[in-house]
Amino acid sequence: MGRGVSRRPEYTFLANAGNGRHGWLRLTPAYSAHLVEERLCAYERTHRVLDPFCGTGTTPLIAGYFGFEATAVEINPFLAWLSRVKTLRYPESVLTQTLNMARSIVQRRSELCTAPVELPPIHSIERWWDEDALHWLASLKATMLQGCPDDDLSTYLIKVAFARCVIQLSKAAYHHPSVSFRDTHQLNLNLMSYDALFLQEVEWVAQSARENPVCEPRILCQDARELERLNEKFDLVITSPPYANRISYIRELRPYMYWLGFLSDGRTAGELDWQAIGGTWGAATSRLKQWSPQLPVDDTVAEVADAIRKAHPKNGTLLANYVLKYFEDMQRHISSLKRVLNGGARIHYIVGNSSFYGIVVPVEQILARMFRVHGFEFVRVSCLRKRNCKRELYEYEITGTYIGA
Repeated sequence: MGRGVSRRPEYTFLANAGNGRHGWLRLTPAYSAHLVEERLCAYERTHRVLDPFCGTGTTPLIAGYFGFEATAVEINPFLAWLSRVKTLRYPESVLTQTLNMARSIVQRRSELCTAPVELPPIHSIERWWDEDALHWLASLKATMLQGCPDDDLSTYLIKVAFARCVIQLSKAAYHHPSVSFRDTHQLNLNLMSYDALFLQEVEWVAQSARENPVCEPRILCQDARELERLNEKFDLVITSPPYANRISYIRELRPYMYWLGFLSDGRTAGELDWQAIGGTWGAATSRLKQWSPQLPVDDTVAEVADAIRKAHPKNGTLLANYVLKYFEDMQRHISSLKRVLNGGARIHYIVGNSSFYGIVVPVEQILARMFRVHGFEFVRVSCLRKRNCKRELYEYEITGTYIGA
């Protein structure tokens, strides 16, 4: 399955770059607005939409633009904040106020530029930013905190622009929280030029915020394994859960999360990753070594985990536990999901398979079987695209209909 399928970049985060609010901040695992638009076009506006793994908010934002009532759930507090900010309605008066606020911040920052600054506790922070960039970012953040009301529409847009500066001034490759770094940041700027960059980013963010959604979605910072707490029913689910590939959202998002105050230390980062499905960064890794299944294990999952365990004498057990926990968490999610669906509700799950030590984990087939076990019918798996990594890795779409209890 999947042979001859192209990479289809129009379905990935690449298609979101420069696309209004969708291009505010990059998250590599994100799917594109185009993919969601294609699916929503097939449904009446009376359908109530749920995204239980909303990430940067692509599904709820498109649903809001199309006039659907939508609710989105995200366990990462920064992503929940970003999704909320991206899906709000911004009156023209707020956009004007945002530009004026940004100019005021720059003026006050320049007056206080010699004052001591406090840097976020990012490990090896000097790898990320050079001394001038660090001083400017820290002084701008301190000025923002003094002059911007925290729960204010203009402040939200200012913070998005600041986060864009954080990554643009970094030495991280491709303006992205990558594991690779350049010797110097890509922009050779002085302090006055940094101020100009910030004002430019504020103007771009404000301009892209002009197209308001018809309906503001409801964004909740919550666990997708506890959806029954929503106390509402839905007719349509469009989502993409974390893939079983050990990619840590906390690791990718940490520059934003530290600078904007969502993280204060490595222990907190590890704890947040442990709470998420598929997270294994920091303390989450050590906990995973001691973890054991609490629910019955699917036969295919057990076979794959056993093969991974035997494939590597040192790390095989850790990665086998990772696979076991991933599918147990997804089983809890699906069990919770059906409690908030109306009979006849449709699902669209974008998922990727994975591979450890050459052993392919058929995530799409395992999850499709879980949906069938939990009362979904007409469950189908289709291959969407080839991913830009190992030759055996593809992206799939699982569709189906919840018949009801």
